[in-house]
Amino acid sequence: MGKISVKQQAFNSLGSLIKLLPTGTVFLFQFLSPILSNNGQCHTSNKYLMSVLLVICGFNCCFATFTDSYVDEDGNTHYGIATNKGLWPDNKKGSSKTDLSKYRLRIGDFVHAFMSLLVFGVVAVLDTNTVDCYAPAWESSRKTMLMVLPPVVGGLCSGVFAMFPSTRHGIGYPYDNDFTS
Repeated sequence: MGKISVKQQAFNSLGSLIKLLPTGTVFLFQFLSPILSNNGQCHTSNKYLMSVLLVICGFNCCFATFTDSYVDEDGNTHYGIATNKGLWPDNKKGSSKTDLSKYRLRIGDFVHAFMSLLVFGVVAVLDTNTVDCYAPAWESSRKTMLMVLPPVVGGLCSGVFAMFPSTRHGIGYPYDNDFTS
């Protein structure tokens, strides 16, 4: 196996970041937040709806880091959820000859899940509709939080993701060995 160039390593790290950062979840949250919060003018029902949205999006950020995929002997891609014993596949047919125990949970999976949740948390805390709904008194400190939180949390999480890249391929991402080399 040859040396990996700095450029290739940078692309590999970027690929790992793209797989781990909750971009789809953030898009969903940004789309539904104004609707469910009544543009920040929350009534009790809006607060419940926003709470459900926050929980679902937070769960999705964490859950996505525990998914993986593999390619069977026939070249078919199969998806599954990482467990203590290995990968729990989407169907048992493709896994008969594949050793799924190498896909078991690792400590890094929990670190990546926490970091993804932290990134989403910053997005949710800085969302105007969320702040107006739950903590209108934060309006005065929002500018300070907007200046401090994204660079600090983004730098921390990006650094962790780049230094300790995930070998998981996740659901919806192509199975590409270049990300894991």
